[in-house]
Amino acid sequence: MKKILQIGTNGQVGWELLRTCAPLGEVVALDYPDVDLSDSAGLRELVRSVKPNIIISAAAYTNVDKAESEPENARAINAIGTGVLAEEAKKINAVMVHYSTDYVFDGTKGSPYVETDTPNPLSVYGQTKLEGEQAIAASGVVNLVLRTSWVYSMRQGGFVTKVLQWARTQEVMRVVDDQISSPTSARMLAEITALILAQGHDDIYGYLSEKGGLYHCAGGGSCSRYEWAKAILEMDPKKEEQVVKLLERAKSSEFPVPAARPMISVLNNIKLEHTFGLRLPPWQEGLRMAMEG
Repeated sequence: MKKILQIGTNGQVGWELLRTCAPLGEVVALDYPDVDLSDSAGLRELVRSVKPNIIISAAAYTNVDKAESEPENARAINAIGTGVLAEEAKKINAVMVHYSTDYVFDGTKGSPYVETDTPNPLSVYGQTKLEGEQAIAASGVVNLVLRTSWVYSMRQGGFVTKVLQWARTQEVMRVVDDQISSPTSARMLAEITALILAQGHDDIYGYLSEKGGLYHCAGGGSCSRYEWAKAILEMDPKKEEQVVKLLERAKSSEFPVPAARPMISVLNNIKLEHTFGLRLPPWQEGLRMAMEG
C-alpha cells in the first residue's frame, strides 16, 4: 500500500482529493493548524515522521488581493513551504504533486498558454506561486505540477456559489466580460490527479520520473466571467429562488481591486492529453455535472 501525505483538506481541491485518493493507499491528510506551511521545521519533521511515498500539496495562500499587503506571508506558504516539502520529498524518494495557477502569466499572449511560455505574474499571489513551481524544479524531486485556472466547487465561496448568492439578493447583476479563462471543477481536478497517480500502478516513482513535470490542466474551452455567470444562472437547479432580472456586462476597470489579474489566461491542455490520455471535459459540462451534484 502506498502512503500518501496530503497537505490541505479544507480547500476546494483538497476536500475533493480526500475522496479521489482514498482508493490509492493510506492517506494521512492534514490542514491548518495541524500543519503550517510557513513552519519549515515543522514541515520537515512531519515528512520525516510520516515517510510517505507521495506528497500532495493542496494548500496555498489563495487570497489574491490580500497577498498584495501580506507578501511575506504569501511567500512563506506558496514558495518557501512548497520548496521545503519538495526538498524533504526528494530526500526520501517520494513523489510530489502540486497545484499552480494561470496567474503566473500576464494574460497578454492572445492565445492559450503552453507550458513552455515564459511566465510574467502581475500579482504577489502569481509571483509566489511561480516561485513555488521553481522551488520544486530546483529541488530535483520527482513531481507532477498541475497549473489550473478558475477553480470552483459547490461547497464554498468560489465564483459559482457567489453568483448563486447574488442571484438571490440582487435584481441587477453586473459581471466583467473582459477577463477570459477556463472554469475548472475542483472535483474533476481531483479526479484527474488520482487517475494519473493510478496509471503509475506499483511504481509511481518510476512512472513520474519518466512522465512527470509541469502540465496545464483546466476545463476545456474558455469563456468570460460574464458568460460563466450566465451559464451558472441558466443551470441553477433552484431557479425559482432567483430574484435577478438583468445580467449586465461590465469592465474590470469598474471594480478596482488591489491585485492585477491576467485578462486572457486560457491554458492549453494538449501536453496533458498526449502524455496521460486524459483531459477535462468542456467547462460547460463540468459546470453542469457540478450543479447536478
